[in-house]
Amino acid sequence: MPADTNPHGDIFGGWILAQMDLAGGTHALFVAGGRVATVAVTGMKFHKPVYVGDEVSCYCRTVRIGNTSIVVDVDAWVRRRHSHEEEQVTEGQFTFVAVDDAGQPRAVSDSSRAHLDGVDDAPAD
Repeated sequence: MPADTNPHGDIFGGWILAQMDLAGGTHALFVAGGRVATVAVTGMKFHKPVYVGDEVSCYCRTVRIGNTSIVVDVDAWVRRRHSHEEEQVTEGQFTFVAVDDAGQPRAVSDSSRAHLDGVDDAPAD
């Protein structure tokens, strides 16, 4: 049995969650202009299973930027093995906090906010 699967060939939800956290963290790192840490995962919904051989893609959207935090919606989609059809399998909302070199919260810079049109910049903190 391949790693990260159950006996039926479904990928464990924890593996998908980890991929979504990586994608959301990379997105938040860009928005924050530096290192971030995951502080919350909310509203995870697993719509359909992911199978061994499926190609997984994660798509991110900034929902809100607070003083130190960034809330990101992450959707996971798959292209099934032997198919060109894509379908959404999972969605969740991740909250990241911008941190300094010592791992302490730091402000998200105004220049990071400037390029994000249509984002709710009400405090998420």
